[in-house]
Amino acid sequence: MSFHRKDTKIYRGQIAYTPELGKLTTIKNGYIVVESSKVKGVYPTLPKEYEYTPVEDYGNKLIIPGFVDLHSHASQVANRGIGLDRELLDWLLVYTFKEEAKFSDLCYAEKAYSEYIKLLIKNGTTRAALLGTIYRESTELLMDIANGYGLGAVVGKVNMDREAPEYYIENTDQSIIETERFIHNTIWKYPLVKPIITPRFVPATTPKLMWALAQLADYYRLPVQSHLSEDKEELEYVKRLHPEFKNYVSIYNYFGLFGQQPTIMAHCVYLSDEEIALMARKGVYVAHCPVANFNLSGSVAPIRKFLLAGINVGLGTDVGAGHAVSIKDVIWQAIQASKVYELQTNHQYKALTTAEAFYLATKGGGSFFGKVGSLEAGYDFDALVIDDSNILTIHPRTISERLERFIYLGDDRNIIQRFIAGRKVNPLTLSV
Repeated sequence: MSFHRKDTKIYRGQIAYTPELGKLTTIKNGYIVVESSKVKGVYPTLPKEYEYTPVEDYGNKLIIPGFVDLHSHASQVANRGIGLDRELLDWLLVYTFKEEAKFSDLCYAEKAYSEYIKLLIKNGTTRAALLGTIYRESTELLMDIANGYGLGAVVGKVNMDREAPEYYIENTDQSIIETERFIHNTIWKYPLVKPIITPRFVPATTPKLMWALAQLADYYRLPVQSHLSEDKEELEYVKRLHPEFKNYVSIYNYFGLFGQQPTIMAHCVYLSDEEIALMARKGVYVAHCPVANFNLSGSVAPIRKFLLAGINVGLGTDVGAGHAVSIKDVIWQAIQASKVYELQTNHQYKALTTAEAFYLATKGGGSFFGKVGSLEAGYDFDALVIDDSNILTIHPRTISERLERFIYLGDDRNIIQRFIAGRKVNPLTLSV
């Protein structure tokens, strides 16, 4: 007789995942064995030891890893699709800071953050790196809400103590105190939602504050997230503030925000070869946000160049500079952006394939969270079940072709089931 653990679950369907960049593994009528929250294995035929274990059969539906959003501003959900004819710094002053200032009101924050987290999960995001606002209490509320809906996330209280409007700026010492209080209140509170150190970007954070945040990250062994080289006007701004540094990357590195703990830098559009090499050495992640870059005239990030340099790359929606909440939509935008970059470089840097972009949206960004973003043995079972019957044609399609058509033609209505760390989640229902 075969014996199995009581927490063993088995799912059957048309399986697709990317164990490495550009390599799409597909299994027709395959089985995924999950023990507790982890994938035990993926099999073309069910091993005999599991012959008496019930199977949840999804038939002809696709089973893929959940999407990972490596950069998103939770507080900007109400501003999606507004002001996108402006450039970055102007957009921040006219729209963004005014919206984020509303999050001093916890009632407003609860409504906005609840809407946002539901949208993320509805669209297939299972892990996310999120930015709140400068307000500690509402950022802690964001973590409560993310946990309540079952989302896996790192969440940052934003720090900014200079070059900001009077109604939305922090005192340096108070920013440091509130950040440490934020860490104390949240670091052990939830299994899948953790704090992350979040200086907004160099123009908005003084040297004193950057030093202090790096020390907090090192002491509490917390990751860091920020913005880097999103806009040419921003680059000139940084040069005026810090003429003593040779480039933007060297500022973050000097103040200890690179490499001591895992670091995410969003955008990274205008980087020199020297900056790219330093980021690769320090193990910095790039959060590629092509939708936002197009919207705010930030040009195209050199993703192929990053990958060739050995930099870890994931995808981000960057709500609300990016109007898309769905990482699925960011996948095809990343492919299109890479085609533009290939043309700009006279075909020196080849465009991303569908399999490569899918990897960035899953395991590429997921690796920031550990063993996340794949259906390999030992990985957290974060997965989506996709019913693509409404976009199938009379022609027979392979699993890889069906995945590609879902990426380009599907939407959240095709996602019929979501799993995060082995647990089914519902975007409309709070977890118990």
